[in-house]
Amino acid sequence: MEESDQAFVQQLFDNNPRFRLLYEEHLLLERELEDLDQRSYLTPEEEVERKKVQKMKLAGKDEMELILSKFRQ
Repeated sequence: MEESDQAFVQQLFDNNPRFRLLYEEHLLLERELEDLDQRSYLTPEEEVERKKVQKMKLAGKDEMELILSKFRQ
């Protein structure tokens, strides 16, 4: 996200419940990824979970970008 988008992001966060939910979920998934990345070894199940979290985070970010681009227009 560009720095100039911060005002748009704040407006969407304040006024768009779906964007707010996606944003908060994105932060939670980021923390979960950081937790997994700090481990020196991941079990195969944890590797699968890590990939799942990455995909969920990316899907949410894509949807936030779509909402943001519509809001800019």
